[in-house]
Amino acid sequence: MANAPTPLVLTIPGLWSSGPLHWQTHWEAKHPSFRRVQQRDFDHPDRDEWVATLDSAVRACPTPPILAAHSLGCSLVGQWAIDCGGRGVRGAFLVAPSDLEAPDYPIEGRSFAKMPLAKPPFPSIVVASTNDQYVSNDRARLFANAWGSRLVFIGDAGHINGASGYGPWPEGERMLLDFCDEC
Repeated sequence: MANAPTPLVLTIPGLWSSGPLHWQTHWEAKHPSFRRVQQRDFDHPDRDEWVATLDSAVRACPTPPILAAHSLGCSLVGQWAIDCGGRGVRGAFLVAPSDLEAPDYPIEGRSFAKMPLAKPPFPSIVVASTNDQYVSNDRARLFANAWGSRLVFIGDAGHINGASGYGPWPEGERMLLDFCDEC
């Protein structure tokens, strides 16, 4: 991939966005073709508004992008595929999907309420941690199976975010770029 151009990737943060230490932020700084989907309010998500924003971002792309989502962003990708048909993307790299139906899921994300469990019309990979506070291993498997995703557990990695020590995360970047080559 070193000599090939970096593909167009839309990064899709979850609840509270992805701060300066997050892998999405690092990758956006490193790759000019990585663009963040900016929601109006990352602290109080509105499902319909977030779906519409993602749909606009996908439609604005000059070529079909890869979606690189984190946490609630994974649910957003699933909901967008259901609501908008999921056309116009090459695939989705879904990291640390959070379980919206868990009793301790943050109230701010409750506008999504139910996990979207329909298989989208594009390939996907779910990258999960074995000790993520926002999703059990069984639920991560259920989501990956429902979405037709390849599932990769990377061990005890928390929520796979900056707070868990996943800033630049070169292993994840390599997984994403390899996935882009496959799509």
